[in-house]
Amino acid sequence: MASVVDTKLYDILGVPPGASENELKKAYRKLAKEYHPDKNPNAGDKFKEISFAYEVLSNPEKRELYDRYGEQGLREGSGGGGGMDDIFSHIFGGGLFGFMGNQSRSRNGRRRGEDMMHPLKVSLEDLYNGKTTKLQLSKNVLCSACNGQGGKSGAVQKCSACRGRGVRIMIRQLAPGMVQQMQSVCSDCNGEGEVINEKDRCKKCEGKKVIKEVKILEVHVDKGMKHGQRITFAGEADQAPGVEPGDIVLLLQEKEHEVFQRDGNDLHMTYKIGLVEALCGFQFTFKHLDARQIVVKYPPGKVIEPGCVRVVRGEGMPQYRNPFEKGDLYIKFDVQFPENNWVSPDKLSELEDLLPSRPEVPNIIGDTEEVELQEFDSTRGSGGGQRREAYNDSSDEESSSHHGPGVQCAHQ
Repeated sequence: MASVVDTKLYDILGVPPGASENELKKAYRKLAKEYHPDKNPNAGDKFKEISFAYEVLSNPEKRELYDRYGEQGLREGSGGGGGMDDIFSHIFGGGLFGFMGNQSRSRNGRRRGEDMMHPLKVSLEDLYNGKTTKLQLSKNVLCSACNGQGGKSGAVQKCSACRGRGVRIMIRQLAPGMVQQMQSVCSDCNGEGEVINEKDRCKKCEGKKVIKEVKILEVHVDKGMKHGQRITFAGEADQAPGVEPGDIVLLLQEKEHEVFQRDGNDLHMTYKIGLVEALCGFQFTFKHLDARQIVVKYPPGKVIEPGCVRVVRGEGMPQYRNPFEKGDLYIKFDVQFPENNWVSPDKLSELEDLLPSRPEVPNIIGDTEEVELQEFDSTRGSGGGQRREAYNDSSDEESSSHHGPGVQCAHQ
């Protein structure tokens, strides 16, 4: 921000820019007595200006912003709360919120309505093949009977209670030099800033200016679209008088698939095979997302290790807006081993002759002890841990028994 010279707030209090704190306080007290709403009911706006000017200039941080950068510094440095927008609009013109862009406006300067967001659940097949569907929505449209005016011509009047602002601002003096601004929705116009006599209201919309209408949208889900992607229908959101309608935005939500998982333009799947297939080759068929039957072959002699991944090029998802180019399909193999004692011992000997030789057993020198491998249940934990827990539980019971503290061993 460039440095500016702005004395508007000083002029309101009638003090020079370099005024001290005491000078500001004296000027404020004098003007506040003269223009207080209790003494001068018609000077509410003037009193509001005076209070705002004193609030800014009596605060060192706000005053420094104003002295260095003028009203722009206040606009960007303030939080915009507690009636600040109304005061800025009255003193500087334009309104704080309008200046900072909190109220969305279109290119032609009209205030823009809010967008309407709707989730659209789609299957992985829909995203692979593309899909056209129809979506039924209910939205507000301008009443055709009164052209969005709420009544016949001339029936709409500015609310006198809030002066068309839609809110009422009350100022309460807490102590000398301290005021509190309170803002509330105008009860006379329900915050609309306008009132219409009951007899002059439009019979169709009952003075609401808008009516509900069912809108049917034709939605095109293109091939290769992704979870979280948006489909926008510009200007199809709720209508309101003097407001440019926002957009209807559909947010794609991909449903979980029982076979495939998507990663960008690639697909992943898991397939179970037996030990004989892993060692001797295999062939299997699966149904793709476009209903094609895909035959996967793996030659004999090539071994599939448990958990290994193989890729099929060009069988992934189509690229968005370039559907003839596709990602890849990754297949992870889960090798299922046979159950215990699945074959007789003599057959095992024959099988061992066919398999790669065992590693040689090293010569062991010294004492040896044989142990036995047992099945392990991870949900029960190790036996040693259970024994330790049992020992600890027993110790706890002894120490907490009615016999008092645990007995200590006496060493001779």
